[in-house]
Amino acid sequence: MGTTTPPRTLAEALRARGDDSLAGLLRARPDLLNPVPNDITQLATRAGTRASVVRALEHLDRFALQTAEALAVAPDPAPYDTLLSLLTGDGLDDGEQHDDAGAAITAALPGALATLREQALVWGEDDRLRLVRTARELLAPSPQHPSPTGLGPTVAEATAGMSPGRLQEILTATGLPATHDPVSAVAALSALFTDRTRMAELLDSAPVEALSVLDRLVWGPPYGEVTPNPTPPVKWLRDRGLLLPVSTRTVVLPREAALHLRAGRAHRVPEPVPPAITAVAERDPQAVDRAAAGQAFTALATVEELLKLWNGGGPTILRAGGLSVRELKRTATALDVPEPIAAFWVELAYGAGLLASDGETDERYAPTPASDEWLDLPAADRWTHLATAWLAATRTPGLVGGQDAKGRALSALGPELDRSAAPDVRRRVLALFAGLPPGTAPDPETLLRRLRWERPLRGGPAPGAPAAPSPGGTTSGGGPEGTDLRSRLALWTLNEAELLGITGRGALSAQARALLEEGERAAAVRLAPLLPEPLDHVLLQADLTAVAPGPLERPLADMLSVLADVESKGGATVYRFTPGSVRRALDAGRAATDLHAFLAAHSRTPVPQPLSYLIDDVARRHGHLRIGAASAYVRCDDEAVLNEILADRRSTGLRLRRLAPTVLASQADPGPLLEALRDMGYAPAAESADGDVLITRAGARRTPPRTPPVPVPEGPPVPDDTLLGAAVRAIRAGDTAATVARKETPDSPSSPGPSGALPRTTPAETLATVQAAAMTGATVWIGYVNADGAASQRVIAPVRVEGGFVTAYDHTADEIRTYPLHRITGVAELAEEA
Repeated sequence: MGTTTPPRTLAEALRARGDDSLAGLLRARPDLLNPVPNDITQLATRAGTRASVVRALEHLDRFALQTAEALAVAPDPAPYDTLLSLLTGDGLDDGEQHDDAGAAITAALPGALATLREQALVWGEDDRLRLVRTARELLAPSPQHPSPTGLGPTVAEATAGMSPGRLQEILTATGLPATHDPVSAVAALSALFTDRTRMAELLDSAPVEALSVLDRLVWGPPYGEVTPNPTPPVKWLRDRGLLLPVSTRTVVLPREAALHLRAGRAHRVPEPVPPAITAVAERDPQAVDRAAAGQAFTALATVEELLKLWNGGGPTILRAGGLSVRELKRTATALDVPEPIAAFWVELAYGAGLLASDGETDERYAPTPASDEWLDLPAADRWTHLATAWLAATRTPGLVGGQDAKGRALSALGPELDRSAAPDVRRRVLALFAGLPPGTAPDPETLLRRLRWERPLRGGPAPGAPAAPSPGGTTSGGGPEGTDLRSRLALWTLNEAELLGITGRGALSAQARALLEEGERAAAVRLAPLLPEPLDHVLLQADLTAVAPGPLERPLADMLSVLADVESKGGATVYRFTPGSVRRALDAGRAATDLHAFLAAHSRTPVPQPLSYLIDDVARRHGHLRIGAASAYVRCDDEAVLNEILADRRSTGLRLRRLAPTVLASQADPGPLLEALRDMGYAPAAESADGDVLITRAGARRTPPRTPPVPVPEGPPVPDDTLLGAAVRAIRAGDTAATVARKETPDSPSSPGPSGALPRTTPAETLATVQAAAMTGATVWIGYVNADGAASQRVIAPVRVEGGFVTAYDHTADEIRTYPLHRITGVAELAEEA
């Protein structure tokens, strides 16, 4: 048995993998599946494209990324020991790197390397580790973008193009033997910088000021500006090659010298272990569940109130989309919450499909038909619906009030609030919560630190992006920590989870844990016993108020919201009866007898006499005046009432005139006229063209049926096992078609060509070969051109050949297909494996 030949390319390394390993690659990098690659070579090519590599790097944790960064500055290929040394150092530093840190790196490196191999960012055996070329280009240093490690180019890279005379001057200054060969000169200088003993002797002879210059460059950025007449310390360093010129005004500290000063470490602080999440408090889990349930009940009440507020047609929509600042303030005042929280509730209802645009000419927001179905659900099911919608939503209400890239204000329900990273951040934050013991409230700062360790590149600049120049001509690398989008999304998640009742007193509730792990049904079962039971009664009081000692049943709450105004909220809601609220109930078609019966049926206390008098008094005057369209008119059987209206100065703006003893005409529309007379203390009723009283019922305005907005996923979705299995089989079959050995037919001038070329045979040969394969059950390799002219190679097992068609099992597509014989360019038998 011969020895296994090490892979020479990424394609060969992928070809040597098992099916489970290939499926793991496609699961980790689902963008490689769109579309399914034809073969392993195409898969390897796609895995090396810049966009795909950037996406893969963004999904690495900090230590896996540090491992890739170390490989980017290591020789290519690099042995495992060299990589380990770049992460742990050579042990000759000043004590910054402790033994326990080195042990942690040694223990964590195999796992990080396995992750990089699984994602096809690194390939090769441990003695020849290779970083994918695109990743090396993104992570390796260059004048345009310093390496994330802060290291500069090697001596060979920095001296490329330098004159031999200048190289001789550097060798002479460092005490190295002169040579006229530039390659030998560069090698000698590199050997000096990597020799611990000789390098230490050279630095011992350096001026103190020169060492200070090196200290400022050693951990990056390695570039600095110099003047035409540099200071003596800089000149000393430049003469000895410790600073090499990049341009007429820029110098760089070569990588070998920097690694000596760093004691061989590529990173100042390697982070092999994820930072721990500390707790700010350990709370009673049952108290956490009760607190979260209480907030969940508040969330339901707030969303219900918002739907009632916009029941008859909500605020108009801005031309650019969304709510105006004034409408958001008005909504916040009505909900009795700050504007940012009002924006959250509005966005939550919108994302859950409960609010939408009505699509009319005067476009407004209004409840959807789905809101009525939602209101009919049990309270626990209503909460799980909201929580599930929140988890999946890409809408980010935390951005409301900020500005977009063009300086325009971001408004609630506006089109610019979608952020594809939001669902991933929310679920990751809650997953970290779920990993803590029940009742543990984590420290937000340590939680953010953990998130940044898990995805250090997300939200910051992409690898290889130019960094901002800093004063003095150097370049500062690294993304903004704490101000990136993912950190802000995480902080918003903490606040929103508390508002929604996902967490209680800073800790994850049991019902939220059930929602994440088991689904909506399990969460509803956990939450239901913690929510108060709705009541079927109120307590009427003599001061024209009613007290609801808890949540009310839907019919009672709906009727009471029409008959009375909410005066205060809390554990008990206080309603106040006023002439306006009673008139509102009468306008909705209720008679005075109906209102008396309703109150008597739902009050645990006797109906107070003042309330009965109020209802009777308003009912007596209700509809005494009639408003219709002339533009508008007022009619009343009592002439004295009309005389009183005409004499009232407040009616001047209505421009009323008498048409008959019992009729006044107005140039105002019926609606404004109706409201104006009500403001004057009258109780008019609107009437139709037939003279019938118009009844205005609450909740008459609904949008057309609407599906909630589909969240925009961040990147391609993770494929399921079925798709992965089919994709791997298709790639294997396509690879077989492209690489399998084929029988030669030397007597035919159109025998199979080189690997990758379509086979060419005459029609007669093609027909004879596929017929023979159908009879023997053999598998053949064909070239095929479809109706669009696209050529492909396929491995098929013919089953039937008739009528100019061949029906065969296509190993590439993993299904039975029928091919016209005239579109088959050629056929070749597969050679038997030795």
